Order: sequence, then structure tokens, then C-alpha cells
Amino acid sequence: MTTDRATAEREAAGAAGVEVAPVAGHIGAEIHGVDLTEGLDAAQVAAVRAAVLRWKVVFFRGQRLDHAQHVALARLFGEPVVLPRRGKVSPAGFPEVETTADRLELGGRFGMEHDEWLRRRRHTLLRGWHCDHGARVDPPAFTILRAETVPPYGGDTTWSNLAAAYAGLSAPMRAFVDGLRAEHRLGVGYQPRPGDDAYVRHLLDHQIATVHPLVRVHPETGERVLFVNGYYVEQIAGLSRPESAAVLELLLEQATRPEYTVRFRWEPGSVAFWDNRATVHLAPSDNAHLAHPRTMHRVMLAGDVPTGVDGTLSEAVVGSEPGRW
Repeated sequence: MTTDRATAEREAAGAAGVEVAPVAGHIGAEIHGVDLTEGLDAAQVAAVRAAVLRWKVVFFRGQRLDHAQHVALARLFGEPVVLPRRGKVSPAGFPEVETTADRLELGGRFGMEHDEWLRRRRHTLLRGWHCDHGARVDPPAFTILRAETVPPYGGDTTWSNLAAAYAGLSAPMRAFVDGLRAEHRLGVGYQPRPGDDAYVRHLLDHQIATVHPLVRVHPETGERVLFVNGYYVEQIAGLSRPESAAVLELLLEQATRPEYTVRFRWEPGSVAFWDNRATVHLAPSDNAHLAHPRTMHRVMLAGDVPTGVDGTLSEAVVGSEPGRW
């Protein structure tokens, strides 16, 4: 970002009464001076949006939003996604809100207890890093997540800046990955249970896969973003499987280098608002053994079909089409 642009954004935020306080060198800022329960005026919306685009994820503290206020906040920044299927603890009457409560959601799902579920899904140490619904042809643009109940310790979420990760590659590597495409698929790396597996049947019935550019051009900032994650990416098109595996490992390690990340300690009433097009995040895995609930509510905003460096759009393989969930 140029000095003039950064100065203009700071002045605009100050005029709107919004204080943007960066918390890490490449990603993450806390926002003060606004009460989300009262809504935001046009100047505040512009200041918050600019902060999200600049810092990729922003955090608010002490915001006791209810479901209606959460949805109203999201509508200021785009069109909330209505999921055709939500978790069993999601609120009735608010189809835009999905509630995640790991101990309630995962235990017993598809015939597996919590520990087995995680063990079969996470086949590599980087498996948990993901963007929301990245296997779709039009992944969400933004996600707004609020905390209702959190453990007294553990349960942090970490985000990484994929634009900074791309910029940190060497010039020859950037030139190489600019022209590549990769298949993103639901259920990548899952280890099936012996015999009948209810989750495999679920995947076959609800499979989603898309060929995305490995580097996407951000539709608002123009930045080149390393569009890779450990949760959905199956195979780099045109490379052999060993070549693909080696390149993906390199890129995933690049995407999640500590200097490109920020880690957030949740409190009841905390809100995180992130650019799903320019980040990956890591859900916590250090609280599964704790006897404390962690209940979060999420609203996602509709996104566009990613565009590669050469102008080529992502192509759906199966299971999704733009604008239809």
C-alpha cells in the first residue's frame, strides 16, 4: 500500500470515529470506537471495509450482538449466504446464521466421536488451514464470526495473509505458480472407516469440486493472492501427483509462515470480520479435551468467481454454481 493511500485511509477512519489498531506486521487489526449493536453509518462502514481489505481480518471486543443484529451488520457489507444445510444447533428463524459448537456438532456425527472425526479428517499438520467453502466455484467474500461462549483458555483462531505469502515468494516461483490451476474438493485426505462409512456416503451425495487458479487476483484490491489451503486442495492440474504434492507442500508452508499470521484470543462478545478471498484460517485443536463449551455464530457474505492472473475464471467440476447455495 502506498503512503498516500494509507494516510487517506487513516484520515477517513478518524473522521468516522473509527480507531484501527494493527496487531501484527502483515495481518490483523483491532477496531475501537464503534458499537456494532447500534449499527454503522456510511462513513463507519467505509472505514471498516477499508480496514478489512488492508489488514485482511479485523477484531471487535465487547460486542453483544444478537442474531438479528449480526445479520443486519453483515448486510451493510454484502449479501448474506443462506445455507441449504446448517448444523443442528443453528438458530431457527435466522437462516443466514450458522452456529458451530464443536463438542455438540462433531460428537456422534456420521457415527464417529469427536477425536476419531478429527483424526480421520486431518491427514497432515497443515490440513486444518482453510478458507470458508473453498471448494465452491464462488467462495464467500467475507465471514463475520462472533463468540457467544468460549473456554477460559485455548480455542484461539489463527489467520494468514495470502497476499503477503504470495509477495514473499521469489520472482521465479511467482512466475511459475501464476499460470497454474488446482482442483479444490470436499473431503480431501479423509481416511475412510473400514466397511461402511457414513461420511463417505455423504461426500458422494453432496460432492463439491472446482478448478481454481493457484493465484487469484483480488477483485477489490487487485492484489495477487496465493489461493491454496490444506483443507480442499486436491491436485495441481498438469503436474504429476508427486510433483503436485511437493509443490503444494512448499506453498502451504509458505502460506502459513508465522510472520504472515495473527492469532486471536476470543472472549464472549468478540467479533472477527475477515476477507475470505485473501486469507486462510486455522480452527483451534487445543480445546477438544477441555470440559468447556465453545459456541460461535457465523454469517458469510456472497462472493464472486475467482479470476486468475491470465483472466481465466474458476470452473466448477461438480456440486456448485455461482450464486446458488
